[in-house]
Amino acid sequence: MSSSKKKKLTPVQQEYQELAKKREPARPIWQNCFRAFITGGFICFIGQCVSEMFVHWAGFDEIEASNPTVAVMILISVILTCFGVYDKIAQWAGAGSAVPVTGFANTMASAALEHRSEGFVLGVGGKMFKLSGPVIVFGTVAAFFIGLLHWIFNPGEAGGH
Repeated sequence: MSSSKKKKLTPVQQEYQELAKKREPARPIWQNCFRAFITGGFICFIGQCVSEMFVHWAGFDEIEASNPTVAVMILISVILTCFGVYDKIAQWAGAGSAVPVTGFANTMASAALEHRSEGFVLGVGGKMFKLSGPVIVFGTVAAFFIGLLHWIFNPGEAGGH
């Protein structure tokens, strides 16, 4: 708790906060890191397998295989979310299941499923971006500033030259 919030608490509340902090179970940090590493790595391994299938069986080159690979990974994530499997994986793996494409698809699909009873426009359409909207905004703003820095520090490369 921040010191400014602590100052507003009564002595009894501060004592309770200290007691609660002592009683809080220790977090298994190494176990959580291991689970995140294994799960994130496995998701990336599946993505690489899908990409290799597009290269070897569908005749794509590595660059052309990237877009359908992303689409397949999104589809897998949404299907697992619909059956409630992705949430169980995320509960076990923590941050490891937040691999960008699959984690993003999961947040969109879970929000859409949660609000489908409110209708397609105001429920699914309106609430779908409740969790993922800030990610889109932050990603867009970060991409703008990174592009701006690239333009400032590498002016000869701007515009794809």
